[in-house]
Amino acid sequence: MLDLNDVRVSYDNVPALRGVSLTVDEGEIVSLIGANGAGKSTTLRAVQGMMKIKSGEVLWKGQKITGAPSHKVVRLGIAHCPEGRQVFPDMTIAENLNMGGMVLDDAQRKRQLTEYVYERFPRLAERRRQMAGSLSGGEQQMLAIGRALMADPKLLMLDEPSMGLAPILVEGIFEMIRTINQEGISILLVEQNAYMALENSSRAYVIENGKIGASGLSSDLLNDEYVREAYMGL
Repeated sequence: MLDLNDVRVSYDNVPALRGVSLTVDEGEIVSLIGANGAGKSTTLRAVQGMMKIKSGEVLWKGQKITGAPSHKVVRLGIAHCPEGRQVFPDMTIAENLNMGGMVLDDAQRKRQLTEYVYERFPRLAERRRQMAGSLSGGEQQMLAIGRALMADPKLLMLDEPSMGLAPILVEGIFEMIRTINQEGISILLVEQNAYMALENSSRAYVIENGKIGASGLSSDLLNDEYVREAYMGL
């Protein structure tokens, strides 16, 4: 479904990705874990067309999309829920969701997706006229995911969905991620909470200094001594 082949990205000639290759197959939750600055967010931004790729290629369903502008990537079926939520604070929940659906030309489908998001996140439905900036961190994360879902994606890329949330809210967010996946949306998950990422994905990649250092079944990496010591503090 999504393939990255030897992708290299630099910031002002400083290498950020040094030949990243990974795959997300249809129906999977694939996690990408690593330390701060390892290249996790840069990988998602490269897929989304927000970073210039120096070399390598990004394939979507076998079609090369390397360097495609972000709006075209979204229209192809790839949505990005960014780190830090980045909701529009001076707009209502409903307006934020409407912004997420602006890539859709089908008004009926947009209405269906709005109802889908409200069904999945009842708290958003209750507060649909409330300004996004007044929401709690957990509610803003729900809104950020809901806004990404409004683009009707086949692949949802989530960047640090648990950041800054209380443990009880983290459990709820990951439960929702699993539900979204079960309803037919593949997920590429960037998450600093390595334990939660591996617990909730089928396969995983470990990125270190812009390179994939390890990959495999999440269950195997969860029991890998190096991964447990380096990323879970165990």
